[in-house]
Amino acid sequence: METAAQTSTGPDPIQSPRLAALSAAGILHGYFTRAGGVSEGPLYRGLNVGLGSHDSREAIHENRRRVAAWFGAQPARLATVHQVHSPDVVTVDGTYDGARPEADALVTATPGLILGVLTADCGPILFADPEAGVIGAAHAGWKGAFGGVLEATVAAMEALGADRTRIAASLGPSISRRNYEVGQEFYDRFLAHDPDYVRFFTAAARPGHFMFDLPALTVKRLTDAGVAADNLDICTYPDEDRFFSYRRTTHRAEPDYGRQISAIMIRER
Repeated sequence: METAAQTSTGPDPIQSPRLAALSAAGILHGYFTRAGGVSEGPLYRGLNVGLGSHDSREAIHENRRRVAAWFGAQPARLATVHQVHSPDVVTVDGTYDGARPEADALVTATPGLILGVLTADCGPILFADPEAGVIGAAHAGWKGAFGGVLEATVAAMEALGADRTRIAASLGPSISRRNYEVGQEFYDRFLAHDPDYVRFFTAAARPGHFMFDLPALTVKRLTDAGVAADNLDICTYPDEDRFFSYRRTTHRAEPDYGRQISAIMIRER
């Protein structure tokens, strides 16, 4: 069956070179943008897949169908969770029934099952051990990265037979240090945990405020866990044409925002 990944129609996700190199081993992935969706209006225009948004249910489900179709799969094969900024990971398999438990990462060894995480500034991280045939997807904002969701995802993959020395991970579009201003309490929390975390902050223009480098923290946590990881270095905040952004919405006092999806699948043989 020809997938949308092999045609020029439909959504056109961003690819990670690190993960794209695994396509010969049957690993398909994509960091989807707003392109290729049916949602309308300034808040949701494009490929909004956020079931937690107030967008039209019909549009959201059509957008999710289009994401699944890009992988050559039915919508029922797209697994996501109800994200709550936790360190919790769900293992899914062929019995997946569409449930969305509260968690922030998924892992599987089941071919044909798409793992997806939704973001709007937080970091989407996709993982793969092609030799073991195990994949993962994690949603990591500051709470998730600080709280251990990345390490928990690696451990859950290892429980399925992966080896962390073979795992490739890539951080997709997320908010960068250039647009992530935080206050003194936030800064103090991180340095109380580890004084070396000062490396992730620079002084902001406003006294008592700092610019926080969430992507650098994410990659460090991954590499410290023994995983080969990189950052696509694409900031969601300024690029309104391609990405939804919670912080941009907050700064504009808008009532709601859409979510983009990042997803990964093991191709069925």
